This record gives sequence, structure tokens and C-alpha cells, in this order.
Amino acid sequence: MKTRKYLLPAAVAGVLAISLSACGGGGGGGGTQSGGGDAAANLDGRGPITYVTGKDNAAVQQPTVDRWNAAHPDQKVTLKEQTDKADQQHDDLVQHFQSKDPGYDLVTVDVVWTAEFAAKGWLQPLKDKMAVDTSALLPATVKAATYNNTLFAVPVHSDGGMLYYRKDLVPTPPKTWDEMMSMCSIAKSNKIGCYAGQFQKYEGLTVNAAEAINTFGGKIVDDAGKSTVNSAEAKEGLGKLVEAYKDGNIPTEGITFQEEQGRQAFEDGKLLFLRNWPYVYNLAKTDGSSKVKDSFAVAPLPGKDGPGASSLGGHSAAVSVYSKYKATALDFAKFLTEDEQQKFFALKGSLAPVKANIYTDAEIVAQAPYMPTLLTSIQNAVPRPVTPFYPGVTKAVQDNAYSALKGEKSVDQAIADMQAAIDAAK
Repeated sequence: MKTRKYLLPAAVAGVLAISLSACGGGGGGGGTQSGGGDAAANLDGRGPITYVTGKDNAAVQQPTVDRWNAAHPDQKVTLKEQTDKADQQHDDLVQHFQSKDPGYDLVTVDVVWTAEFAAKGWLQPLKDKMAVDTSALLPATVKAATYNNTLFAVPVHSDGGMLYYRKDLVPTPPKTWDEMMSMCSIAKSNKIGCYAGQFQKYEGLTVNAAEAINTFGGKIVDDAGKSTVNSAEAKEGLGKLVEAYKDGNIPTEGITFQEEQGRQAFEDGKLLFLRNWPYVYNLAKTDGSSKVKDSFAVAPLPGKDGPGASSLGGHSAAVSVYSKYKATALDFAKFLTEDEQQKFFALKGSLAPVKANIYTDAEIVAQAPYMPTLLTSIQNAVPRPVTPFYPGVTKAVQDNAYSALKGEKSVDQAIADMQAAIDAAK
């Protein structure tokens, strides 16, 4: 990862680098979802804590910790930075949870890790005495931090996909998928590709396939984590991607694209439309090699009959059941959601806020004009499958979506096989 001021830490850390081997084995500790065992201990504990988070490339974490420490000299927070690779962050947390390390008091979790860690009894249930007021937080971020109807983490940073488009060629962005596909004739007449997302076989394909499935009314798993993907709606959604690739509206090379290849192609003027994360905005505006600095804009992802369902990105802060100072850990997690910190994260680190009011703040919008569009994205976002068996689920989605795109399986067969593989992942 590069040092930068744009949205890469929250947006892509959990999307670019989630490894299927990341979910290290091992059972849970003594904590339980019902709040017994370790989860019942030290609820009033106050004292010095350690906050464990991924590499702070945006340089926003230490100043935030310093502000807290200045006001709470008896409950100081020590920042522990992990690497900037999501799979290594995950494995580090697993190792310390398995050893019941009381020194990892508050930890940053990617939105797709919450269910796994909660199911293993490692995260403190945020209810009763540990309850958190989430009324000011974006509902999608709260849902992503919830497992079995219990909140297990405090949303801190969010993220959602947006549509980048050439405003010099398409003055009014498409509102629906079919409308966007009808505009591909403009791309062909200008000898450029029409649409790209992230279609290589990795976590980004799960993101894009899930967006297509959710946008057209399907669901990969239900609220109980049971596979429900074998539906007419899911087939329609995946079928839209397959049809676009077959027709050439997604260029042939698009099946090799991760986030960065798509960004580069768009900046090189080779694409009319691009689905990507907000971090691309500042780069496309400021990169010396960008050919579209003044000729692109952003819009919500096009859906079936309005905004599409973006896959939700982001991170939350979770209290370890093994912490001796849970009251302090929870208070610091709440501190991270306060307006002052959320604005600081947005302005200094380009990290997407978890509170709607920040997205319309004049100071924020002046520096990050894409914020209102990003808010629409997150308001319509759907978390990736919430399940403790996420590694197996994402592999099932990637493998079968990729086979369908390549024409190795029909859409119907791919969806049927996807459901079977998800059922077998438990």
C-alpha cells in the first residue's frame, strides 16, 4: 500500500487482500454470544488499553489517540499498528484471540470478519450494560456490525462503490443498468471499452457479483446465514454481467481487472464507465498521467430501476471478551464515532464516515465533492454475506461467477453450483 491521502485504507484493504486462508482454524474462547463466560467479566473495567488496527497509512490514528489521551490521562490508549495486508491483520487477530490475550483490548475488524469472530465468542456483545446508541449511524454500517441480532462492533469507517463516467461523452449518467448498457454504443464509436468493474477471480469478484445479485432482488444468504442464492432474481443479476461480457460491453481484458487495473484503464481514457471505490476520485483528478482529470464525474451505481445495491466496505471497532478494561475500550470506540473524529478521518484520511450528517457538511463536500454520491451508495448498500463461514462463501461466489463469465457454465448452473458450494462451506 502506498502512503496517500485518499480512501484506500478503508475502501480496499479489506477488498484487495482478503485471503481464503485468512480464517485460521481453532475454536472460540470462553466467551459466548449470550454474554456468559469471558463476555460477562470486566464490564466496568477502566484503565490503559491497546487499540489494534491496520497500518495507519493515512496518519489519522495516532493524532486521534493523542486527543483521547490528553482528556483521559488515567485511561490512556496505546496504538498498535498491524501490517497493511488484510489477511495478515486477520491472522494476527485470530492468533491473539486464540491465546486469550488481554492486551488486545479494542481491535479493528473488517466488515466481513465480524460474524466469524462473534460466532467464535471472541467479541464482546454490545448489549445491556455495554449497549451502544446507533441511531445516528448509517443503518448499513450497523447491520454489518451485527450478528444474530446482536451488535458486536462499533462502526468507524464505511465505504461503497460508485460509478465513474466520462461526462464529456455522457453528460447525464445512467440511472439503470439497462440504460448504461444502451450507452455502450457511445464507447464503441469512440473506440474505447464500455464498462469495467472487478472481475478477476478474487474478493473483488464477490463484491461485484453480490452487487449484481442484490441489485436485481436476489440474496446470497438470508439473515440466518442460510444460502438463498438459487433464485430467479439472482440469476437475472448474474446474467446481466455475463451478457455484458459476452456482448463485449465489458471488454475482454475486464475479466483480469482488480481495482487498480480498472482505475488505470479509466485514467488512460480507455473506459466509458467504471465501478470502483471512492479512493479513485482523488487519483484520477491528481495523477500526472491521468487523461480524464477534467472529463469525469461520479454517480450512484445504476440498478434495476434506480440506484444499485453497492457491496458495503469498511471497518468497525470491537471490544475483546478478554480485555480487562472493557468500559474504557467501549468509550474509546464511541469516541471514534463522534463528529470531530469522523470529520478528521474524512478530511485528513479520506475515510468514509459512518454518520449521514458528515456527508453533507460544507467543509467536507468542498474538499471531497463525491461525498453526497457516496452517501447514496452507502444508503443503498448491502453487506457481503454475513456468516461465520465467509471464506467458503466468498470462494463459492468467486468460482461460479467467474465460470459463468468465462462461459464455462450457464448462469443457471453457476447459481445452482454456488448454492451447493455455500451449503457445503459450513
